[in-house]
Amino acid sequence: MNTKAKTFQELIDGDQPILVDFHATWCGPCKMMQPILEDTAKQLGGKVKIVKVDVDKNQLTASKFQVRGVPTLILFQKGKILWRESGVVQAHQLVNVLKSKIVESA
Repeated sequence: MNTKAKTFQELIDGDQPILVDFHATWCGPCKMMQPILEDTAKQLGGKVKIVKVDVDKNQLTASKFQVRGVPTLILFQKGKILWRESGVVQAHQLVNVLKSKIVESA
């Protein structure tokens, strides 16, 4: 198994769906998303990988994907955006959306 760290681009270009949480440490709603993302990860197991990107430390990446507000969630697979949402998303809604998008793209 390759243990070399992957670049962001390599992650989103891969076969595994990647949910990217664009967030900021000072953002209250972003802090509300943390337990929701943890719950979502537990419910979906290994079907989707969740990656957090701090927009203040990764301004070029945030700009590339036109992230204007935080939190912004973007689901990638094979380099394509499958779904995007800004603001707090409830766990049941997030799980349902991810399940439908992952099935559609399989």
